[in-house]
Amino acid sequence: MFSQSLLRTALLCLFAAAPAIPSAPAASEVPTDRQQITLSFAPLVQKVGPAVVNIYTKTVTVDRQRGPFGDPFFEQFFGDMFGGFGGRKRVQNALGSGVILDPDGLIVTNHHVIKEATEIRVVLSDRREFDAEVVVDDQRTDLAVLRVNSGGTPLPAVVMADSDELLVGDLVLAIGNPFGVGQTVTSGIVSALARTTQGIADYSFFIQTDAAINPGNSGGALIAMDGRLVGVNTAIFSDRKGGGGNVGIGFAVPSNMVRTVLEAARNGRVERPWVGARLQSVTSDLAAQFGLDRSGGAVITKLAPKGPFARAGLRVGDIILRVGGREVNDRQAINYRIGTSALGSQLPVDFRRRGAARVATVAMVAAPRRPVANVTSLRARTPLQGASIANMSPAFALETGYDDLVAGVRVMAVPRGSPAARSGFRPGDLLVSVNDRKIARVSDVKRILGGRPAGWVIAIRRNGKVLTGEFEG
Repeated sequence: MFSQSLLRTALLCLFAAAPAIPSAPAASEVPTDRQQITLSFAPLVQKVGPAVVNIYTKTVTVDRQRGPFGDPFFEQFFGDMFGGFGGRKRVQNALGSGVILDPDGLIVTNHHVIKEATEIRVVLSDRREFDAEVVVDDQRTDLAVLRVNSGGTPLPAVVMADSDELLVGDLVLAIGNPFGVGQTVTSGIVSALARTTQGIADYSFFIQTDAAINPGNSGGALIAMDGRLVGVNTAIFSDRKGGGGNVGIGFAVPSNMVRTVLEAARNGRVERPWVGARLQSVTSDLAAQFGLDRSGGAVITKLAPKGPFARAGLRVGDIILRVGGREVNDRQAINYRIGTSALGSQLPVDFRRRGAARVATVAMVAAPRRPVANVTSLRARTPLQGASIANMSPAFALETGYDDLVAGVRVMAVPRGSPAARSGFRPGDLLVSVNDRKIARVSDVKRILGGRPAGWVIAIRRNGKVLTGEFEG
């Protein structure tokens, strides 16, 4: 009403300022529909709403109880061999939202909506219900793709927009299932772009909106005024003291990132470009040290010797300022631009080296899967007995949450009560050497441990520090 009143006032002022000009009376027009009377998002909602679904999940967990008499020492030596002693099942129900992106039944939602769910139920706006299976679950983007079987009947789907075309101030609609009350539509504007909010996902590059988003909206649609999807609502900034509800700051994963995950679902595996580099955002303090007039971009702090960045001529100390022709303000922005690039493409990277501006062309390739992981459970009677170890390739490291630039053999699992656990080994430990013999592959570990010496001296790397332990044979 305010904008209409303002417009009316402006028109009155305009007419008042204009000289009186005799003219024939204009024919009066009577509004013929609601759209001519007032602004309404109803046609847009009617178009897109059927493609936004409610997602209900069920997670069944078992509360593990201690062994006989609650004796932790019994548990330490006998572990789970007696089956858990009457653990109780707990059922946890949760809800969220999703968006149909393919008429054949592919639905995008958030990873945190379906995380660890044992049952997933999708409910359409017309109340049809389907069981869903997880096709892709990508924790790094907090996105997941589900599939439902509609029996050959095409489902209503949303078309994705190019999220790079969004501008701050653009009108948007958020559609989802807040608090489980049913499909709800809220309106707002794009408040900001390229928000690199920490703690949501590895690829932090979000659209910020003031459209009301609340718990249950996660996985729902952020829609532009042309009816196309520009983002998937993911998180809110809330005042916990006020109950954790909406305060006008919501975040959505851009549709360009959603598109890469959807393509992964169609291809059967998430595979993004890998450049083999570690970056650090250039803060104002770093900018002063580098002689830059302002902060922005990211400096290369480590390179894989044969990675794409290194092959393109980039070096440690180079400052990246633009990727794919777009300015990047921090390392998260660089990761996003690389992560949304197509495998097999060539990406121009603008950087500065010792004050001189340069450009490199980087090949977008997948992370290498060599050496093969060769996950192995160690059974021999050694300090590592019971532990599972694996070779680290860049691809396997990324998939398991480890540093993709660190090669070697890593401890993947250490069962509670195992000799490895009692020896002090932890998941994530990188094996450096055994009895002063360097470890490079799982085969090295098996060969050295098979010698059965009188004692063991094992060096590991943990949290950036090398630790050494001595054990009796």
